[in-house]
Amino acid sequence: MIDPKKIEEIAKQIGAVIPPKVREMADDVESKVKQVLQQKLSQLDFVSREEFDVQTQVLAKTRAKLDELERRVAELSAKDDSGN
Repeated sequence: MIDPKKIEEIAKQIGAVIPPKVREMADDVESKVKQVLQQKLSQLDFVSREEFDVQTQVLAKTRAKLDELERRVAELSAKDDSGN
């Protein structure tokens, strides 16, 4: 496996030989790309994983209550039908 420190050292050496204007331009482009990505992602309608998990639990509880109510309605309907 390659040592991460060695990779960082190589990256620094490469960065040192890149002309300052090119490095400045690359930094500027990276900054603009990050800005655009952040802006576009903030416009999307996302929820956090935590909120998703909470809503999933709420939905499961609601589904269980609905199933119980449907069972009770069917039971009451059966009693009503047999009473007539």
